[in-house]
Formats: sequence, structure tokens, C-alpha cells
Amino acid sequence: MLTEAFEVLDDRFESLVFGNVHLEKLWTGSRWAEGPAYFPAGRYLVWSDIPNDRLMRFDETDGSVSVFRAPANNENGHTVDLEGRLISCEHRGRCVSRTEHDGRRTVLASHHDGRRLNSPNDVVVKSDGSIWFTDPTYGIDSEYEGDAAASEIGASHVYRLSADGQLTAVGTDFVKPNGLAFSPDERMLYVVDTGATHVKNGPRHIRRFAVSPEGALSGGEVFATATVGLFDGLRLDTAGHIWTSAGDGVHCYHPDGALIGKIKVPEVVANLCFGGPKRNRLYICATTSLYAVYLRAHGALRPDTVR
Repeated sequence: MLTEAFEVLDDRFESLVFGNVHLEKLWTGSRWAEGPAYFPAGRYLVWSDIPNDRLMRFDETDGSVSVFRAPANNENGHTVDLEGRLISCEHRGRCVSRTEHDGRRTVLASHHDGRRLNSPNDVVVKSDGSIWFTDPTYGIDSEYEGDAAASEIGASHVYRLSADGQLTAVGTDFVKPNGLAFSPDERMLYVVDTGATHVKNGPRHIRRFAVSPEGALSGGEVFATATVGLFDGLRLDTAGHIWTSAGDGVHCYHPDGALIGKIKVPEVVANLCFGGPKRNRLYICATTSLYAVYLRAHGALRPDTVR
């Protein structure tokens, strides 16, 4: 029998969770917790507290929490590149940046066709070194999570920054693209559209695209539609299950599109990522707090990564 942390909607979910595991609240004190990224070499997690304009750090070895940096340009989503450097989506900077090993900040992408980006939101790195990110307007819609401004681009796209620095809009038919994640083999890209925040009866779904070797997207069918609140961030495990944030916790989808189970969280979840030495600890950013839960599932590695 499972603990109260899990809700089974399909028997296949039971093989992904432990019957005696509870959801842990690791820390609270954010205004809006977002964008977690795990660093295996240091066994620590960083995440954003966007309205408080700071980046937080959780040390897995002793459970301590500290401020990683502040101010932080109202950073939102993060990931780790092939060399172990932090890649950040900056709301106030309106760019994607990289924190070098010596702490310097390098701007990787700030303009497309001569116009400033809106406010990059979430980001992933592919095994070929390309960086993929979404660019809705949430960081320029008000003064709460950035600086209010008009969109110079006039739309919200998904972008691919190649390893040689070429920026291409690869997804241009979104209302508000948000979280994104590759399948374990990187042949599929899942992208959340939270356009319902700006358009009545707008999209509140995940779309799935085929990814060509050259980095082009095709397809884009709706994979799943949110039934409670909105999706936001998402990550995949080694078997291709999609773990995505939702209004009542974390929802788990089978690759066939079936919602098979939920992790019940007492706050609205924004984003999540796998961590721990075995990649079997799911870290969850939920409004004011950081949570974690151990799973039988393991976070997907890039195809070129040696375990």
C-alpha cells in the first residue's frame, strides 16, 4: 500500500514509486520557487526565487540552504551544460546566460533578428551542445518577476542556439511556450504551452515534436492537456515517462499519453528535476517551498553521458 504522497491512476505507476516513501519538505521561504538544476559533482541543487531576485542552493550532503547569488536578474529556468556550467534564463536580463567555472557571466543569446528576446523561461541542453529554450513574456508582463516592457519580437517562440552560436526560432506557433524536455534518445521534444494565462480558453497542454539530426522540429501534436491548473516544467526518466508540474502536484504520464499517477504536493508546483547520486530523487519547486521524493524511476541522461 502506498503512502499518501502518491495517487495511482494506472497500475503501471506502482512500478515507479516506493510504497513506504513520503514527500519531504526540505525548505520554505520563497515567493515563487522555479527552475531547479542539479550539480552531481557537488551534490547540490540550485533553484530560482524569482520575485525575490535570488538563486538558492540546497546542499544534499547536510541539508543546508543558502543564497547562491543575489541579485540574480530575476532568473527563471536553469540547466547544466556538457561542461558542468550553469545555464540560466534571465527575465530581467532578457537573455540566456552561462556562469563560467570562475564565476563570470557570459551572455549566450539576447536578440533574434536584431530584436531583444522577451524573457527566456526554461532551457535544456542537447548532447550536441545546442541549447534549446522557450521565450514567453512572463518576465516583461509586470514588475513582479522582471521589468515591465513591450515585446520587441511580438510573439513567443522556442529557440535553438547551436554549438557555434547560431540562434534559430524552431517553434513559432505557440501562445506562451514554457517548460521543455527531450526524450531519453533526444528524438522527441516535449514543450508546454501555457497560453491560457493570456488567452481565454487558450492552450494548457504539452506538445510533442520529432527532432531531426539537424535540429528541425516536426509534428507538434498535443500530447496531454492539463486537468488541474497548468503544466509548467517537466522532465523525463530513463523509460520515457513524463513527470510534469501541475496544480495539485506532479503528474506522471506514460509515453503512450496516459496519465498514470500523481505525486500529491500541498502547493502549486512550478518545476522539477531529478537529482541525487542515482538520479532517483525528484526535486520539486512548489510556490514557497522545495520538496523532494525518492522514486524507483531514474532521471534520463543525455545519450552521450557515461554513467
